[in-house]
Amino acid sequence: MTAQEYAFTVLAVIGAIAAIAVVTARNVVHAALYLVVTLASVGGVYLVLSAEFVAWVQILIYVGAIVILFLFGLMLTKAPIGRDALDNEHQWVPMMVSGGVFAGLVFLIDRAFHLDSRARFAAFPAPTARVGDSLFRGFVLPFEAVSFLLLAALIGAVVLARKDEAK
Repeated sequence: MTAQEYAFTVLAVIGAIAAIAVVTARNVVHAALYLVVTLASVGGVYLVLSAEFVAWVQILIYVGAIVILFLFGLMLTKAPIGRDALDNEHQWVPMMVSGGVFAGLVFLIDRAFHLDSRARFAAFPAPTARVGDSLFRGFVLPFEAVSFLLLAALIGAVVLARKDEAK
C-alpha cells in the first residue's frame, strides 16, 4: 500500500468512528462536535484524493458554517441538551443503518482500489481549477451576499428569541 492509501484508511477509520459516535452520543452538543470530526475527515479524504477545491469547500461550508449554525440553533432554543434529550430505546435502528452504510462503503472502496483507476481516469482533466476560478472571480459578491443574509437571519433569530424570553 502507498502512503496515500494509508492516509485514506486512517481518515476513513477516524470518520467512521466519529460517525458512530454522532449516532450513539447522549449529549446533543457532543454529537455536533463528533459531526465536526466526521465532516473534517471527509474533507481530509478529499485532500488525499487530490480534490483540493472540494476539500476546502467541505471544510469551509460544512464544518465552518453548517455545524456552527447547528450549534447556535441549539444554544438559542430552549431545547434540552443533556442526556435526557437523546435518551432513546431505539438507538439500534440508526446503528443498523450506519452499519449498513459503512459496509456498503467498505465494499465500494475495496472494489475501487482493486481497479486500475489511474489508467481509467487519466483522460479526464481536473475541472476544479476552472470551477474555483469562476467561483472566486465572478461569484464572490453573490457568495458574500448569501453569507451576509445568513448572518442577518441568525441575528434576527437571536432578537426574536430574546423578545419571546422577555414576555
